[in-house]
Amino acid sequence: MDFKRTIAGLIAPENVGVDEVYAALAPTPDITKGDVCLPCFKFSKALRKSPQAIAEELKNRLDESGCDLIEKSAVEGGYLNIFYNRSKAAEELFAEVKRNGGAVVAKEQSGKTVCIDYSSINIAKPFHIGHLLTTVIGGSLYRIYKYLGYNAVGINHLGDWGTQFGKMISAYLRWGDDADIEKRGVRALLDLYVRFHAEAETDKALEAEGRAWFKKIEDGDPQALEIFGKFKDITLKEVKRVYERLGVEFDSYAGESFYNDKMQPVIDDLRNKGLLTESEGATVVDLEKYGMPPCLILKSDGATLYATRDLAAAVYRKNHYDFYKNLYVVAYQQNLHFRQIFKVLELMGYDWAKDCVHVAFGMVSLEGQGALSTRKGNVVFLDDVLDAAVQKAEEVIDGKNPDLENKKQIAAEVGVGAVVFGALSSGRIKDLSFSLDKALSFEGETAPYLQYTHARCRSVAERAGEVKGKFDPSVLRDDDAFTLVRLIGEFDKTVETAAEKYEPSVISRYLLDVAAAYNRFYLNCRIIGQAPDVSYTRLALTSLVAEVLEKGLNLLLIKAPDKM
Repeated sequence: MDFKRTIAGLIAPENVGVDEVYAALAPTPDITKGDVCLPCFKFSKALRKSPQAIAEELKNRLDESGCDLIEKSAVEGGYLNIFYNRSKAAEELFAEVKRNGGAVVAKEQSGKTVCIDYSSINIAKPFHIGHLLTTVIGGSLYRIYKYLGYNAVGINHLGDWGTQFGKMISAYLRWGDDADIEKRGVRALLDLYVRFHAEAETDKALEAEGRAWFKKIEDGDPQALEIFGKFKDITLKEVKRVYERLGVEFDSYAGESFYNDKMQPVIDDLRNKGLLTESEGATVVDLEKYGMPPCLILKSDGATLYATRDLAAAVYRKNHYDFYKNLYVVAYQQNLHFRQIFKVLELMGYDWAKDCVHVAFGMVSLEGQGALSTRKGNVVFLDDVLDAAVQKAEEVIDGKNPDLENKKQIAAEVGVGAVVFGALSSGRIKDLSFSLDKALSFEGETAPYLQYTHARCRSVAERAGEVKGKFDPSVLRDDDAFTLVRLIGEFDKTVETAAEKYEPSVISRYLLDVAAAYNRFYLNCRIIGQAPDVSYTRLALTSLVAEVLEKGLNLLLIKAPDKM
């Protein structure tokens, strides 16, 4: 039940839109001063009045509306503080839950498509801790857009083109051991890659040999393609297992090589529109007047670059999916690259260039580990991080609840959830130094804390059994209970905000607020053994909290065990 939408519709002035008022309404930090407040400062320019005068005017409008959802309102400075009729608000919320068949119900399909390019691992290279943010941010956005009724298309733009694959073939033919590769997979391939670069420091012929083998891949040489195909199969087999652990899915694995035959039409289009110029032998789009260096389209030898393939990919995605939004979940180091790509698309006359969005994020490292370098072999495999988290979770569970059923499964859900939440609990643009010990704490802002609160809700319901009472909204008027009512009513808006900002951490913060509010309610409001209507109503609220936590965690790729 979106109470704020109702209020915005009642008080929005003629020259200030309902959506603008709705966006400005916020929960009151101090619940004793109201349930929701409207800062009127931002409307002063449009209405040519002081914030205080605007607040007074809107208060009168609200008072005259006779809305039974509102108990009273008050002006404090330039703020309009609004108190809900708590019994009515609780009644409305539970009535809507009953109508919908649940507190959290996915929206109907809108017909709009959102393409999300994320994870995008490299063939024959490790799936390491540095891939964590792109993978889980993208995977979470995929679920968020699906929940909101969009047709989400998850795209893993594989790094499967470039000279490095010629180097890998050279290394494989010189030192490769099929039995070792069969046993250790990508780790064995990584060792070959590292050895190639170490040997190339003294044997200069190796670089030329690597380039020659990549030329054979480009020319369709059967031996080169067979070896490269083997590398691809090994990599995808391993990474799909990690994706399954994380709950991440894709609809397309069309990587860079997929666009080889789709680049020439884009190059021709750029040339026909007079956008290409020569610069030091290379072919570029000059972006100086837009405050950017030139966007390289072709090297001096005619070879294509990342930009060429990304332009071809964007055009293909628009033609193939007719997207509403086209998101790229890629680290902030690529800010300039995407600014250039989007500007070139705009100069080509594509009005949908404005629908392409770079969802940037910071760097991730493991506490105690330095910078990562694939060439030097200094990498931390994501699989190893997940294994360590699951092992630590099992040790914690052994100490807290050694007789827990399905202990290994729950340890896996808690351990993996801790890693994912560690990546999604802060704003995506921040650099992340990941600590397993902090992530696996059952206290504070962690996934185990949220999972434990969910399990507590389920445990309360199980212990209570069937309570013969009826729903009494007046039971939920006190601050502890009504804080939860208010929060539950904000679930959908929270998910919408996460989608608008491309920021799963909005949901993370919300769930932490819900969990903290429930734990206060649990301590201060006895649930079991009260008068039948009181117990029934408080159990109903507990059930809604459990549903919100479970569905919210699901949007963050995290499981919510019923017992812990």
